Amino acid sequence: MRPTAARQGTLRELNLGLVLREVLDAAVSHQPPPSRADVAAATGLARATVSALVDRLVAGGLLAELEPTPTLRAGRPAVPLVPAGGTLVALGAEVNVDYLAVRAIDLRAQVLAERVVPGDHRGSDPAAVLRALASTADDVTDEALAGGDRPGDRRVVGTALALPGLVARDTGTLLLAPNLGWREVDVLAALASSSRVLGAHPPHLANEADLAARAELRAQRPDGPSSFVYVSGEIGIGAAIVLDGTVFGGRHGWAGELGHTLVADGRRLEQVAGQDAMLRAAGLDRQAGVGPLLAALRSDEAAAHGALAAAGEALGTALANVVNAVDVSDVVLGGTYAALADHLTAPVLTALRAQVLAAPWAPPAVAVARAGEIPALTGAALTVLDRVIADPSAWLT
Repeated sequence: MRPTAARQGTLRELNLGLVLREVLDAAVSHQPPPSRADVAAATGLARATVSALVDRLVAGGLLAELEPTPTLRAGRPAVPLVPAGGTLVALGAEVNVDYLAVRAIDLRAQVLAERVVPGDHRGSDPAAVLRALASTADDVTDEALAGGDRPGDRRVVGTALALPGLVARDTGTLLLAPNLGWREVDVLAALASSSRVLGAHPPHLANEADLAARAELRAQRPDGPSSFVYVSGEIGIGAAIVLDGTVFGGRHGWAGELGHTLVADGRRLEQVAGQDAMLRAAGLDRQAGVGPLLAALRSDEAAAHGALAAAGEALGTALANVVNAVDVSDVVLGGTYAALADHLTAPVLTALRAQVLAAPWAPPAVAVARAGEIPALTGAALTVLDRVIADPSAWLT
């Protein structure tokens, strides 16, 4: 198809997104809220154009104005701009091996409502689990929408779902989730018939680790790395490769299945360094979760320390292969690994330094995730908000 000239309306919609993104980026990076003049200077748009676009975004509930601040320049005080809170609602959901969860956030990434439902989903019936998720999603949505000052103040703009396996995003199918025992599950069809909100707003499906890495990008300090390997340690082990601020999913979106890489004695990494494996090696019940393992470490129990040392060495070896292959030296430990970082960081870093070829020139670094509890929920909701930012005109009222 031959390219065509952009219409005036198209440019206006693009500029709306440009202005909205500028204000949101300032909030994410903890910079002072910009004024209309600041946005004009940053985007290169005329002040009058920016002012008109901001007026539309404020009236539509996407931006909000703070109290004017005095300036040294002549003229009216500057009016700081921030993302609007509590107007648009994005829903992030997750199915994992030992819980279901749903979180609703707004443009400020404030949590408006949330539910976490523990449960053992190994070998579970997909239809039953997805029905439970659907009911939870409807409950969270009802709570989030009820929080406005007036009925109708808040609007759901979309949903996204994190899954622990290979996802065919174009068909809405979970191809394989080994730790759930699920194969070729039509997730969208199951949810459409059992949830008001997920039926009206079919979720975007993605891998749990990829979405957690998306949340980690937002949580990074301004001077944090823009490229890193995010490791999501749970019962299974997922990973995501972030390159220059973008999650790299591979040709089909299936990159990052770190737990299925082979380590010592032909075993898969999650058989040595997954949550169940660490608990078993420490002599603890796998159903107990990570709490008793932390208690055993604080009590200096030898079995617990031995389990963490073996897990850290295996994890570091697997990560060294990733670093050697993709040339990204920074590693971020998330999920269970973040809680255990005091005991895992040293053996992981030792293995990286010993096995990464470029270590003398690009020293590996290991950091703890900053995105908080169940980050895939936030990452899922943020992908929804990204679509709003790309086309804000669709959500102006």
